[in-house]
Amino acid sequence: MPYLLDENKLVFPHPSLADEDGLLAIGADLQLERLLLAYENGIFPWYNEENPILWFAPLERFVLVPNKIKLSKSMKQIMKSNKFKITIDQDFKSVIENCASMPRKDQDGTWIIADMQEAYIRLHEAGYAHSIEVWQDQKLVGGLYGVQVGKVFCGESMFSMVSNASKIALIYLAQNFGLSLIDCQIPSDHLSSMGAETISQSEYLTILHNQEILPYEFQRTL
Repeated sequence: MPYLLDENKLVFPHPSLADEDGLLAIGADLQLERLLLAYENGIFPWYNEENPILWFAPLERFVLVPNKIKLSKSMKQIMKSNKFKITIDQDFKSVIENCASMPRKDQDGTWIIADMQEAYIRLHEAGYAHSIEVWQDQKLVGGLYGVQVGKVFCGESMFSMVSNASKIALIYLAQNFGLSLIDCQIPSDHLSSMGAETISQSEYLTILHNQEILPYEFQRTL
Protein backbone atom coordinates (compact mmCIF):
# COMPACT_ATOMS: atom_id res chain seq x y z
CA MET A 1 0.00 0.00 0.00
CA PRO A 2 1.51 3.38 -0.98
CA TYR A 3 2.54 5.82 1.70
CA LEU A 4 0.89 9.22 2.09
CA LEU A 5 3.57 11.90 2.13
CA ASP A 6 3.53 14.94 4.41
CA GLU A 7 4.26 18.05 2.33
CA ASN A 8 5.88 19.63 5.39
CA LYS A 9 8.55 16.93 5.61
CA LEU A 10 11.29 16.03 3.11
CA VAL A 11 11.14 12.28 3.53
CA PHE A 12 10.31 9.16 1.49
CA PRO A 13 9.82 5.56 2.56
CA HIS A 14 12.58 3.21 1.43
CA PRO A 15 12.21 2.25 -2.27
CA SER A 16 12.09 -1.46 -1.39
CA LEU A 17 8.64 -0.84 0.12
CA ALA A 18 7.09 -0.06 -3.28
CA ASP A 19 4.17 -2.10 -4.58
CA GLU A 20 4.66 -4.67 -7.34
CA ASP A 21 3.86 -2.00 -9.94
CA GLY A 22 6.48 0.30 -8.40
CA LEU A 23 4.11 2.73 -6.68
CA LEU A 24 5.77 3.86 -3.46
CA ALA A 25 4.06 7.02 -2.22
CA ILE A 26 1.34 9.58 -2.89
CA GLY A 27 1.07 13.30 -2.35
CA ALA A 28 3.28 16.20 -1.21
CA ASP A 29 4.65 18.52 -3.93
CA LEU A 30 7.23 18.92 -6.68
CA GLN A 31 9.54 21.34 -4.92
CA LEU A 32 13.14 21.17 -6.09
CA GLU A 33 14.53 19.69 -2.87
CA ARG A 34 11.95 16.88 -2.82
CA LEU A 35 12.64 15.99 -6.45
CA LEU A 36 16.40 15.86 -5.79
CA LEU A 37 15.90 13.64 -2.76
CA ALA A 38 13.66 11.37 -4.83
CA TYR A 39 16.07 10.95 -7.74
CA GLU A 40 19.03 10.43 -5.44
CA ASN A 41 17.17 7.43 -4.05
CA GLY A 42 15.75 5.92 -7.24
CA ILE A 43 12.30 7.51 -6.96
CA PHE A 44 10.47 9.61 -9.55
CA PRO A 45 7.00 11.19 -10.02
CA TRP A 46 4.69 9.85 -12.72
CA TYR A 47 1.03 10.83 -12.80
CA ASN A 48 -1.63 12.72 -14.74
CA GLU A 49 -4.00 15.58 -14.01
CA GLU A 50 -6.68 13.24 -12.67
CA ASN A 51 -4.43 11.90 -9.89
CA PRO A 52 -2.51 13.29 -6.92
CA ILE A 53 1.27 13.18 -7.29
CA LEU A 54 2.32 9.52 -7.55
CA TRP A 55 5.91 8.51 -6.68
CA PHE A 56 7.40 5.37 -8.19
CA ALA A 57 10.40 3.21 -7.33
CA PRO A 58 10.25 0.25 -9.75
CA LEU A 59 11.47 -3.11 -8.49
CA GLU A 60 13.36 -3.45 -11.77
CA ARG A 61 15.06 -0.77 -13.85
CA PHE A 62 15.60 -0.70 -17.59
CA VAL A 63 19.06 0.78 -18.05
CA LEU A 64 21.73 1.41 -20.65
CA VAL A 65 25.44 1.21 -19.86
CA PRO A 66 26.99 3.92 -22.07
CA ASN A 67 30.15 2.02 -23.01
CA LYS A 68 28.08 -0.99 -24.03
CA ILE A 69 25.74 0.86 -26.39
CA LYS A 70 25.23 -0.95 -29.69
CA LEU A 71 25.21 1.10 -32.89
CA SER A 72 24.18 -0.16 -36.29
CA LYS A 73 26.39 0.65 -39.27
CA SER A 74 23.76 3.07 -40.57
CA MET A 75 23.59 4.92 -37.21
CA LYS A 76 27.38 5.26 -37.14
CA GLN A 77 27.22 6.83 -40.59
CA ILE A 78 24.45 9.22 -39.53
CA MET A 79 26.42 10.29 -36.43
CA LYS A 80 29.45 11.07 -38.61
CA SER A 81 27.46 13.02 -41.17
CA ASN A 82 26.57 16.70 -41.03
CA LYS A 83 22.87 16.00 -41.42
CA PHE A 84 22.06 17.05 -37.84
CA LYS A 85 23.36 19.58 -35.35
CA ILE A 86 23.41 18.56 -31.68
CA THR A 87 23.35 20.98 -28.73
CA ILE A 88 23.18 20.64 -24.94
CA ASP A 89 20.86 22.70 -22.70
CA GLN A 90 20.15 25.22 -25.46
CA ASP A 91 16.35 24.92 -25.40
CA PHE A 92 15.22 22.80 -22.47
CA LYS A 93 11.75 24.33 -22.46
CA SER A 94 11.06 23.42 -26.09
CA VAL A 95 12.34 19.87 -25.56
CA ILE A 96 10.04 19.20 -22.62
CA GLU A 97 7.10 20.83 -24.42
CA ASN A 98 7.67 18.63 -27.48
CA CYS A 99 7.97 15.53 -25.30
CA ALA A 100 4.65 16.43 -23.68
CA SER A 101 2.82 17.01 -26.97
CA MET A 102 4.21 14.07 -28.93
CA PRO A 103 1.56 11.32 -29.42
CA ARG A 104 2.55 8.00 -27.80
CA LYS A 105 1.42 4.54 -28.77
CA ASP A 106 -1.04 3.05 -26.24
CA GLN A 107 -1.07 6.28 -24.19
CA ASP A 108 -4.08 8.54 -23.77
CA GLY A 109 -2.74 12.02 -23.14
CA THR A 110 0.52 12.86 -21.38
CA TRP A 111 1.98 12.57 -17.90
CA ILE A 112 4.20 15.60 -18.58
CA ILE A 113 1.50 17.99 -17.45
CA ALA A 114 2.02 21.71 -16.79
CA ASP A 115 3.07 21.23 -13.15
CA MET A 116 5.66 18.64 -14.19
CA GLN A 117 7.03 20.91 -16.91
CA GLU A 118 7.40 23.80 -14.47
CA ALA A 119 9.09 21.56 -11.89
CA TYR A 120 11.66 20.20 -14.34
CA ILE A 121 12.36 23.63 -15.76
CA ARG A 122 13.23 24.67 -12.20
CA LEU A 123 15.51 21.63 -11.92
CA HIS A 124 17.15 22.65 -15.19
CA GLU A 125 17.65 26.24 -14.06
CA ALA A 126 19.28 24.89 -10.88
CA GLY A 127 21.66 22.77 -12.96
CA TYR A 128 20.27 19.30 -12.24
CA ALA A 129 18.15 18.60 -15.32
CA HIS A 130 19.59 18.63 -18.82
CA SER A 131 18.40 18.48 -22.39
CA ILE A 132 19.95 17.41 -25.65
CA GLU A 133 18.58 19.03 -28.79
CA VAL A 134 18.81 17.69 -32.33
CA TRP A 135 18.44 20.25 -35.11
CA GLN A 136 17.95 19.94 -38.86
CA ASP A 137 17.96 23.02 -41.08
CA GLN A 138 17.84 25.17 -37.91
CA LYS A 139 14.64 23.43 -36.77
CA LEU A 140 14.35 21.40 -33.57
CA VAL A 141 13.50 17.87 -34.76
CA GLY A 142 14.33 15.71 -31.74
CA GLY A 143 15.78 15.55 -28.28
CA LEU A 144 15.58 14.24 -24.75
CA TYR A 145 15.70 15.50 -21.18
CA GLY A 146 16.39 14.02 -17.77
CA VAL A 147 17.91 14.46 -14.34
CA GLN A 148 21.57 13.78 -13.63
CA VAL A 149 22.57 12.26 -10.29
CA GLY A 150 26.34 12.02 -10.21
CA LYS A 151 27.24 9.82 -13.18
CA VAL A 152 23.73 8.38 -13.49
CA PHE A 153 21.39 10.06 -15.95
CA CYS A 154 17.69 9.48 -15.26
CA GLY A 155 16.09 9.83 -18.66
CA GLU A 156 12.59 11.25 -18.48
CA SER A 157 11.38 11.47 -22.06
CA MET A 158 12.48 11.99 -25.65
CA PHE A 159 10.83 12.95 -28.91
CA SER A 160 11.51 12.68 -32.61
CA MET A 161 9.96 14.52 -35.53
CA VAL A 162 12.19 12.88 -38.13
CA SER A 163 13.62 9.40 -38.33
CA ASN A 164 16.40 8.60 -35.81
CA ALA A 165 16.45 12.06 -34.16
CA SER A 166 15.78 10.79 -30.63
CA LYS A 167 18.28 7.94 -31.08
CA ILE A 168 20.92 10.47 -32.07
CA ALA A 169 20.25 12.41 -28.86
CA LEU A 170 20.55 9.24 -26.77
CA ILE A 171 23.79 8.17 -28.47
CA TYR A 172 25.25 11.64 -27.96
CA LEU A 173 24.28 11.46 -24.28
CA ALA A 174 25.97 8.07 -23.91
CA GLN A 175 29.15 9.16 -25.65
CA ASN A 176 29.71 12.66 -24.26
CA PHE A 177 28.49 12.98 -20.64
CA GLY A 178 30.98 10.67 -18.89
CA LEU A 179 28.12 8.63 -17.45
CA SER A 180 28.23 5.21 -15.81
CA LEU A 181 24.51 4.48 -16.35
CA ILE A 182 21.44 5.81 -18.17
CA ASP A 183 18.11 4.95 -16.57
CA CYS A 184 15.60 4.43 -19.40
CA GLN A 185 12.70 3.59 -17.02
CA ILE A 186 10.33 1.94 -19.51
CA PRO A 187 11.46 -1.08 -21.57
CA SER A 188 11.22 -0.78 -25.35
CA ASP A 189 12.33 -2.89 -28.30
CA HIS A 190 14.43 -0.18 -29.91
CA LEU A 191 16.31 0.52 -26.67
CA SER A 192 16.87 -3.21 -26.19
CA SER A 193 18.37 -3.34 -29.67
CA MET A 194 20.82 -0.64 -28.55
CA GLY A 195 21.94 -2.68 -25.56
CA ALA A 196 19.58 -1.62 -22.77
CA GLU A 197 18.88 -4.27 -20.14
CA THR A 198 16.92 -4.85 -16.94
CA ILE A 199 18.58 -4.78 -13.53
CA SER A 200 17.13 -5.14 -10.04
CA GLN A 201 16.16 -2.20 -7.86
CA SER A 202 18.85 -3.14 -5.33
CA GLU A 203 21.54 -3.14 -8.03
CA TYR A 204 20.33 0.23 -9.30
CA LEU A 205 20.37 1.74 -5.81
CA THR A 206 23.86 0.38 -5.20
CA ILE A 207 25.09 2.14 -8.34
CA LEU A 208 23.34 5.36 -7.30
CA HIS A 209 24.72 5.33 -3.77
CA ASN A 210 28.24 4.08 -4.48
CA GLN A 211 29.37 7.25 -6.19
CA GLU A 212 30.51 10.67 -5.15
CA ILE A 213 27.68 13.16 -5.44
CA LEU A 214 28.06 16.83 -4.62
CA PRO A 215 25.91 17.50 -1.55
CA TYR A 216 22.51 19.08 -2.10
CA GLU A 217 21.48 22.04 -0.03
CA PHE A 218 19.24 20.14 2.36
CA GLN A 219 19.45 17.33 4.86
CA ARG A 220 18.92 13.84 3.48
CA THR A 221 16.21 12.09 5.48
CA LEU A 222 16.39 8.51 4.15
